[in-house]
Amino acid sequence: MPRRIWDISQVLRPDLPVWPGDTAFAQVGTWQMEQGSPVNVSALTMSTHSGAHADAPLHYAADAPDIASVALEPYLGPCLVVDARNCGALVEPGHLPDLAGARRVLFRTYDRFPHEAWDAQHTAIAPATIRALADAGVILIGMDGPSLDPQDSKAMEAHLEVLAADMRVLEGLVLNDVPPGQYELIALPLAIERGDASPVRAILRELPDA
Repeated sequence: MPRRIWDISQVLRPDLPVWPGDTAFAQVGTWQMEQGSPVNVSALTMSTHSGAHADAPLHYAADAPDIASVALEPYLGPCLVVDARNCGALVEPGHLPDLAGARRVLFRTYDRFPHEAWDAQHTAIAPATIRALADAGVILIGMDGPSLDPQDSKAMEAHLEVLAADMRVLEGLVLNDVPPGQYELIALPLAIERGDASPVRAILRELPDA
């Protein structure tokens, strides 16, 4: 039997909500069949942090690796989805379930993902929670919100904890209708030279013995 797949990506489109002040998504046709071309080709303008995306260490430190340099192993393999919808402003260490040896952990904080509007009050991840995950051997942390830190944070404490632990980060995932539990994660970033992040086509796949 084929294993069930959950697409946890956002659709990249002109009205995609982006971080305030960041580059809006735009698509322009360069060669079009309706204008006599044998093929359709378009050009994209977008932020590296558009939709579901993987942050590179370069996003938090100028001398850190870019997204083209990071290993792909953290973005591919078993993961744990955690229901964190009732955590309030921050996911604290006390909100963590038994991680059961999970190496990749995704947090669902929305009842329904806000596809049509930017959420400036998204749930963030407490720095102490990042440390607890790193101590447990987690190599990747992901969430449906747009940032590990609150939008108004200047210290970027959660991101700096991730940098110190050499963890990888996925943000902007769509976890609607994904029950908490164990899955296989596939969310590979593009190899963008000097890229501080990359959009990903992220999926969860049912485990073989589910």
